[in-house]
Amino acid sequence: MKGLLASGFTAIGTGTGAMLTLHAEAGLDPLHSVISEYAFQASGWLLPASLTLFAVGSGLIAEALRRSGANRWVVALLLAWGASMFLIGAFPTDRPGVPLSLSGGIHRYAAFAAFLVMPAAGFLLAKARTRYATAMRVLSGVALGALLLVVVPYVVRMFGIPLSNDDIPAGLTQRVVVVTEIGVLALAGLSMLRPAARRVSAVLA
Repeated sequence: MKGLLASGFTAIGTGTGAMLTLHAEAGLDPLHSVISEYAFQASGWLLPASLTLFAVGSGLIAEALRRSGANRWVVALLLAWGASMFLIGAFPTDRPGVPLSLSGGIHRYAAFAAFLVMPAAGFLLAKARTRYATAMRVLSGVALGALLLVVVPYVVRMFGIPLSNDDIPAGLTQRVVVVTEIGVLALAGLSMLRPAARRVSAVLA
């Protein structure tokens, strides 16, 4: 169990480091540039590498939860999030102004699935009154609220209203979703670690 969690946290931490490095080297405006656009930069390979590491971390934490007897739906949702992260990295989006391709479509809908399933897992864990339940509930709520803001521009464009990412903080809302969902994943793993006080009590007993 501890090995799975340690490996999961290592994968998530390394993926986060890769993502931050990509942001620092690309020099794009994080307020308006969505994360997918970073794939077209010189260090763009860090994007699929980061997403794959997130997928691996999610799978490891999901397995740790399964072994601990967690709700099977929570385990399934974490696995679905990990699979979606992998697909997002494996199928890059289209360059701005290019019609939606098969790769771009897979990328888009995998991202939507990922953004939706992690809050669901967080709410289920919070409902089970696991450790950090309140924090999970708050992060999941923020993620869903930000997801709504991410989806609205796509709906607006469907009605023929021109709206570019330069007109809205598309990059910011997307990053809020990603950060809060990784936070939920990290808390899911941390919830399985015994508090220090309990470990001390066990030793003294």
